[in-house]
Amino acid sequence: MRITVIGASGKIGSNVVELLRAEGHDVVAASRETGADVLTGAGLTEALTGAQVLVDVVNSPSFDDDPVLTFFSASSANLVAAAKETGVGHYVALSIVNADGLPDSGYMRAKVVQERTIVASGVPYTIVRATQFQEFAEAITDSLVVDGEVRAPDALIQPIAAADVSAEVARVAVAEPLDGILNVGGPDKISFADMARIVLATRGADVPVVVDPSATYFGTRVDDGSLVTGPGATLAPTPFGPRLAAR
Repeated sequence: MRITVIGASGKIGSNVVELLRAEGHDVVAASRETGADVLTGAGLTEALTGAQVLVDVVNSPSFDDDPVLTFFSASSANLVAAAKETGVGHYVALSIVNADGLPDSGYMRAKVVQERTIVASGVPYTIVRATQFQEFAEAITDSLVVDGEVRAPDALIQPIAAADVSAEVARVAVAEPLDGILNVGGPDKISFADMARIVLATRGADVPVVVDPSATYFGTRVDDGSLVTGPGATLAPTPFGPRLAAR
């Protein structure tokens, strides 16, 4: 099967390319570095010609509200146009669990625009929504530090290993389109406070962790259902704590 991976130079994209090639598929690894520019549309038709499947794992270089909305609006529109022009039979996109349930987040709003553009395109599709990556746990924890202590939201998080996300995206790419959403998360739902304690313990850092109902996730209020999967989701195998400690 010929599969084009857009965003192939990133962590998820490079893993997906490697996994699919190991299975014997003909994979085009496309990115700005290879001349495929999702913002302008340049090179997309060439990258997709002959492909049965498009895997879209591009990400915005900026998470600020206006730039990220501009990015995903343009990238999804340009990729849909190129997919339709070249007869792609399956559009696979990576998104975020409950993206449409957190409208106060500019990044989530932008991902919803991306999803809706794909759904409305008429191209058969599967949207893989993942929970927050385990690899981002340290950055999330650092973002919660205020005056020498971690102010953790009173909410749950479900960290998933990037390798597990890549494996699920690769699996979906060679399956039949769902014309729907597949949710995937880590094996355990834990509190933000417990996540922070695990991160701090691996660093040997003696920093107080306080549960603060007013604390936010990058400026967005979250609760126990905001960032975790619901019934019917796929649960990945890699636990959070031991993996982080092994690093």
